[in-house]
Amino acid sequence: MKLGVSLRTSQNLALTPQLQQSIRLLQLSTLEMQQEVEQMLDENPFLEVQDESAEAESFGLERADAPISTGDRVSEREAQSASSDERGDGDSASDVGDAAEFDAGPSDWEGDGSADLSPNDGEWGGDAPARGSGHSEEEVDAADINSAHISLADHLHTQAGEFFLSPVERSALHFLIESLNEDGYLEDSLEDLALPLARSLAEVDELLHHFQMALNLLHTMEPAGVGARDLAQCLQLQLRALQRSEDYSGDMAQLDLAMQVCAQPLELLARRDVKQLCAVTQASADQIRAVLILIARLEPKPGRRFADVDRNIIVPDVIVRPLKRSANNREFTTRLNPDVMPRLRVHDVYASAMRKSNGGQELQQRLQEARWFIKNIQQRFDTILRVSETIVERQKDFFIRGEMAMRPLVLREIADELGMHESTISRVTTAKYMDTPHGTFELKYFFGSGLETDSGTSTSSTAVRALIKQLIAAENPLKPLSDSKLSDLLKEQGIECARRTVAKYREAMRIAPANLRKSL
Repeated sequence: MKLGVSLRTSQNLALTPQLQQSIRLLQLSTLEMQQEVEQMLDENPFLEVQDESAEAESFGLERADAPISTGDRVSEREAQSASSDERGDGDSASDVGDAAEFDAGPSDWEGDGSADLSPNDGEWGGDAPARGSGHSEEEVDAADINSAHISLADHLHTQAGEFFLSPVERSALHFLIESLNEDGYLEDSLEDLALPLARSLAEVDELLHHFQMALNLLHTMEPAGVGARDLAQCLQLQLRALQRSEDYSGDMAQLDLAMQVCAQPLELLARRDVKQLCAVTQASADQIRAVLILIARLEPKPGRRFADVDRNIIVPDVIVRPLKRSANNREFTTRLNPDVMPRLRVHDVYASAMRKSNGGQELQQRLQEARWFIKNIQQRFDTILRVSETIVERQKDFFIRGEMAMRPLVLREIADELGMHESTISRVTTAKYMDTPHGTFELKYFFGSGLETDSGTSTSSTAVRALIKQLIAAENPLKPLSDSKLSDLLKEQGIECARRTVAKYREAMRIAPANLRKSL
């Protein structure tokens, strides 16, 4: 083996901390980004949220747009370089690249985090529009949501307080209430609940007795059906509640027959197998049909109305509205939702004190980290806005006429138009939402493949799904349209869509097959 020395040059992409943070922030949802902002506010003393009601510091007003001195820039670069050397992942080439990024002039960010860091330590947020937005339309007020929420457990505990129970019985009832799932079902058996609490077999029997008494009380509480083990028992509990109700004016014999139907295998009920149900209950077809209509009005999930709806609320990142000055509402304005934009700034007093005292390396790193974070947040919203504006322009027919006018669109089209990478568009359109005149949709909703038509053009799969939904909504409930029939109807309109494709679209829209849509 012969040893020697050689010199070789090569190019490679270095993921700087700023670039890594930019990519990570871009793919976060609105809720995840808010959590990230809160964590950064806790960790970095130089970062703060601007309080609109608080009077600005006189020092901050004087220095709001003051550029950072050359000495401050050099000291921050030295701190960054030292930090990279300690990690062992930096080299002279990447340091030069980072410095070049820091000194670069203003430029649009394309998802790679290479944009310059603004020397302005002022706030950025709701009152600072993203670059290039250029819209001055009137603000859209966010919907007021009632923050007060009563859970199912709270509702049941309130009722339990009206019972005269011994401490042991009250504890048993409390334990069962806390063991319910969000739908109001008691998934675990009483034995499974008692065994971990008992120290002997005698205590198991005693606990089972108290749990059974508590369960009997739970079954009489409102909402009817709470505490059931399965759907069949839930329906039966609701039917018993109707039997006990003084306000019920229906046929009691019909309730008895409904109890018999619910005692049968649920497959018969799900298929609405009238013939088989008639055979097992000895009732007429008309009686079974009336009972099935009655059962369909019952609540399969008693705890549904106590669900915390705030968890399911979607806060849009972008708001699209027609321009008032536009004729026939054919022009739209696209802007960021100010409610999701954090109002962040670098703490002026702390930053000035550190500059005057020539703070240590760690403080320099923290100050630079705060500036990076503010800049990357702004870049995130700038990119979302640019992509959204392009989507609105490409799908203008959707905003005018609805989903039936959606055209085929793929990520590469937006990426090529904006000069971005396709993966960047994918990150931007995931878990980001747009509020439109037709509802709130994820940005990915506006992308879809195309199906060939007789005219040689293609139509969006989203438009085909909307057409299938329209055909089903207009069908005869006594003779619902099968997937094959839907496929034939689409062909009559010039859209080639196989039966299996129709079935896939129908299932994606959670529409039952024809045999289950048939009216009784």
